[in-house]
Amino acid sequence: MTNTTGPPAKPGSLIHKNATTLRDLAMGLPEAWEDFPWGHSAFKVRKKVFLFMCAGEEGLNISLKLTDSHFEAMLLPFVEPTGYGLGKSGWVSASFGTKDKPPMGILAQWIEESYRAVALKSLVKLLDQANVAGPGKSAPKSTAKRSAKKASAKKAARKKVSTTKLAAPKTTAKQASKKSAKAASKKKASRSR
Repeated sequence: MTNTTGPPAKPGSLIHKNATTLRDLAMGLPEAWEDFPWGHSAFKVRKKVFLFMCAGEEGLNISLKLTDSHFEAMLLPFVEPTGYGLGKSGWVSASFGTKDKPPMGILAQWIEESYRAVALKSLVKLLDQANVAGPGKSAPKSTAKRSAKKASAKKAARKKVSTTKLAAPKTTAKQASKKSAKAASKKKASRSR
């Protein structure tokens, strides 16, 4: 990500408002949380980063992973491959100065796309359910509870099946060495004939 050094964006400024909007979008995704590993915001799902953001007096910079719209994004004048070797993996950085007006609709789509690229399938499914419910609404709690019950029932069934299976007899080290000694003596006997 392009680093912005210097003081943070002033509250009430356009940069601060845009950064707050993007932060709210990122934090609204299932199990998303904010970390500050290098003094800049890193939004993560579980332990995987899906968005880096830095808002300062000089401007707003974001980096995210685009798997579907990477090519189109790279055609835009404010986008470049993310540094530190991340660009090779589909990460792009978008930079906006103090006078620039970021395309917030596109950035919102990119944040969701980046989230989908790194999140577990079960979390993406929750996101899809929330999107069906409508923007700003979460998935029905009964659906989420049913999904959790189904998952735990499947896990219990798998555990039951694995414990009831007959275990194959284990070969000890002594038995293995006896078998290999017998095989070696058979080979010698067949060669000497």
